[in-house]
Amino acid sequence: MRKFETMLLLSPELAGEARESVLAALLGVIEREGGKLVIADHWGMRDLAYPIKKQNRGYYVRLEYLAPGKLVAELERNIRITEGIFRFVTIKLEQNAEEAANVQQ
Repeated sequence: MRKFETMLLLSPELAGEARESVLAALLGVIEREGGKLVIADHWGMRDLAYPIKKQNRGYYVRLEYLAPGKLVAELERNIRITEGIFRFVTIKLEQNAEEAANVQQ
């Protein structure tokens, strides 16, 4: 399994309960497809650099998880059909990124 990170930008109009249900559904996809969540980091409400869908603010969430490659495609498919998510990006993290950072210091 490889380590991935997905950054989500959610609508500021989603209430706390709705936001949590959207995230719970995405975490369910990760578990159902054989992945393991490492961390769900809530960055909170932030100003956007430019308006997206006439909104100037958004709620940021960073998901870090271990997963096989096919899980990413399924997760992104679910993100695309979920209401309330403006933008997302998924990147593959280096296997030993933390060790490499410690060596450089």
